[in-house]
Amino acid sequence: MSLEMSKRGIITIDGPSGSGKSTVGKLLAKRLGYLYLDTGAMYRALAWKALRLGIPLDDSEKLARLAEHSQIVLSGDPESLRVSIDGEDVTEAIRSPEISRAASLIATIAEVRHVMVAKQREIGRSGKIVLEGRDTGTVVFPDADVKFFLDARLEVRARRRFEQDLGGTPEAAGASFEHVLRETEERDRRDAERSASPLRRAEDAVYLDSSDLSVEQVLERMVEVIRQRFPSDRLESPLTSPVDDSHVASGR
Repeated sequence: MSLEMSKRGIITIDGPSGSGKSTVGKLLAKRLGYLYLDTGAMYRALAWKALRLGIPLDDSEKLARLAEHSQIVLSGDPESLRVSIDGEDVTEAIRSPEISRAASLIATIAEVRHVMVAKQREIGRSGKIVLEGRDTGTVVFPDADVKFFLDARLEVRARRRFEQDLGGTPEAAGASFEHVLRETEERDRRDAERSASPLRRAEDAVYLDSSDLSVEQVLERMVEVIRQRFPSDRLESPLTSPVDDSHVASGR
């Protein structure tokens, strides 16, 4: 069931790669009965389209124009989210290491982020939404009701990505842990040093280190923060409360 917070009900979860944002974000959205928006999936979908069209990943003008004229839709239950671009389902296609690297590169381009942030604001402006990414609490919705910054030690985050990759594509399964560790460290550097919306913790964000916590423990800590912020509201506890397919996020 939904939790009424102030006028809108906007919750943001930022943090580096492998910190667990997507996993806990989906569960939190389902717990609240909110829309879930994975901003990273939007960049992955755009990267998939750019590679398919042969657009260089450093051509800021063409990539910004591509972002402007692409329709990216995230639909369905938060735990079985489907991603499509211009009507084509790319849910599985955008999870490859190649797309991940490409998305990380185009996400550093200011012109692209400007377009994507506008799309994300349009999706979330009605409220009752959980957004996760790198700049949702600092740039997309700096006035969000509750902000979280989810982190974990570098080695822990790299291990999570490595184990996730083992269940993915053959290319991913062939990568060594040392390779994933280097990639994660490089991703951290790009996220922190990019000129457009660098990864940083919002001053009013609640910091959570998930290194030694289970997903359930992180989720419960987030719920407790929300309860403390809004003690007059009720939050029902079942994690299996339904979220219908009307929860659709579309960016065009």
